[in-house]
Amino acid sequence: MIARGDGYALRMRWLLVILLLSGCSALPLASSGPQLDRVPAGTLDAATARTSLAALPVAAPGRLDGYVRDCDDGKACVFGQPWFDADGDGCDQRSQVLARDLTNVERKPGRCGVQSGTLDDPYTGSQISGTSKIQIDHVVPLAEMWRSGAAAWAPQQRVAAANDLRNLVAVSGKANQSKSDKTPDQWMPPNAGYACSYGRMYVTVKAAYGLSVAPAERSALENALASCGTPPTT
Repeated sequence: MIARGDGYALRMRWLLVILLLSGCSALPLASSGPQLDRVPAGTLDAATARTSLAALPVAAPGRLDGYVRDCDDGKACVFGQPWFDADGDGCDQRSQVLARDLTNVERKPGRCGVQSGTLDDPYTGSQISGTSKIQIDHVVPLAEMWRSGAAAWAPQQRVAAANDLRNLVAVSGKANQSKSDKTPDQWMPPNAGYACSYGRMYVTVKAAYGLSVAPAERSALENALASCGTPPTT
């Protein structure tokens, strides 16, 4: 080892002082990416979401007994036929979400179905062209709805909840598959800049339907909402 002496130490102290006075950091800080605020209409603002989260009943998740998500005829599905035309306008919910969330949208000739477009994926921060790699995510997974109260609902209420546009967002298919039925304590969008928006959407749906939250789930949502309005580090 080479001895550097007091002169070297003094120079390093002065360098640190200069860096601090110039507003720079001696060590690079990790970036969380820009904070995104793209949410469906009707999503609660951050302050209201925090209040609503505090008012939600806290309970351990229920069982999945009786839960059926996918079925051929749509009759046995506990949340009804997937991508139901909820408002009767001839355009199912999947098509409505794609048209809402994508840019440069082109529809199928004479139909409302979306055949192409570009998605700025909020979950990953990446841009996706076309629709083959895009899926529609239930922000509050249907299985989680079932575990937190929907098992006791009438079928019509479950159909309405499954097709609520506040709970539907177009995202990367890979991210959606990674999330699956996980709650926020188990999974959050890889794009940390979307944590606030994700938390707001999640709480909006849970509050709208009076669903319960597990303790770890509530803690994760509190953390997500705490990021709202916080400038990203650079």
